[in-house]
Amino acid sequence: MRGTESVLRAVSDLHVSYADNRAIVEKLEPGSPGDWLIVAGDVGERFEDVEWVLGLLRDRFEQVVWAPGNHELWTVEKKDEGKGGSLGLRGVARYEALVEMCRRLGVLTPEDPYPVWTGAGGPVRIAPLFTLYDYSWLAPGTSTVEESLAYAHETGVVCTDEFYLHPDPYASRAEWCAARVAESERRLAEVAGDLPLVLVNHWPLVREPTRIMTYQEFAQWCGTERTADWHTRFGVEAVVYGHLHIPRRTVYDGVRFEEVSLGYPREWRRFGLREDLARQIVPARDVPDEVAGRVGA
Repeated sequence: MRGTESVLRAVSDLHVSYADNRAIVEKLEPGSPGDWLIVAGDVGERFEDVEWVLGLLRDRFEQVVWAPGNHELWTVEKKDEGKGGSLGLRGVARYEALVEMCRRLGVLTPEDPYPVWTGAGGPVRIAPLFTLYDYSWLAPGTSTVEESLAYAHETGVVCTDEFYLHPDPYASRAEWCAARVAESERRLAEVAGDLPLVLVNHWPLVREPTRIMTYQEFAQWCGTERTADWHTRFGVEAVVYGHLHIPRRTVYDGVRFEEVSLGYPREWRRFGLREDLARQIVPARDVPDEVAGRVGA
């Protein structure tokens, strides 16, 4: 049943390269007229798929706010890329092409002024972020990034980003991460204390949510120590993220962290498809933790 009160909702990790996920997205609709939707990354790998999904959702929701995930940033083989006008684009150039595509669609991005939700539970300011990761969440038993990466390669638990997510023109993903974190900190400091913030990032801002992953060596591709205090420094009401494919709510230092991913078909078939796929973020609702030991994506 559709409601009458407009709310702020969020979803992530739609991964529409899978036909079953694409079918789910085709049915995704607002619960009420005027709902806004946060899309916290990993829509898909192909430029044309991202454009299709965000365009579809922008037609249905009052406003869509997008933050990139690692999969959107992949540079895949040209034969798989389609007609997105982004063939061969790598790193920053690919991200900028995605931002321009969003602007044509009327979808807000980390490069736009942070919008204010004034509906039920508001006002709150929504801050979409793009921070990447810098391998600082080391694998257990290691003390350096080099040791941590070597251990992951030994176990075979290596993120596909190592092959498809290029940092150009930066020398490394860690260097790109440092630049993105610095820019995000600058912008958050400018608005901190104005209105409560809803921070949106594909990667979790604190390491704690990764502690239940089956393969702890994967955590090094999940975030950075540089963002560990943002939820307490900047007057945050809620943090929205994805990437881990472990949809649930946790609370750290009194702040809600909402993991809102759909995930791969093999995952949601095993654990069940959530009724609240486009989860209500503001106003806050009581939702049970949905804890499962899954590897990140």
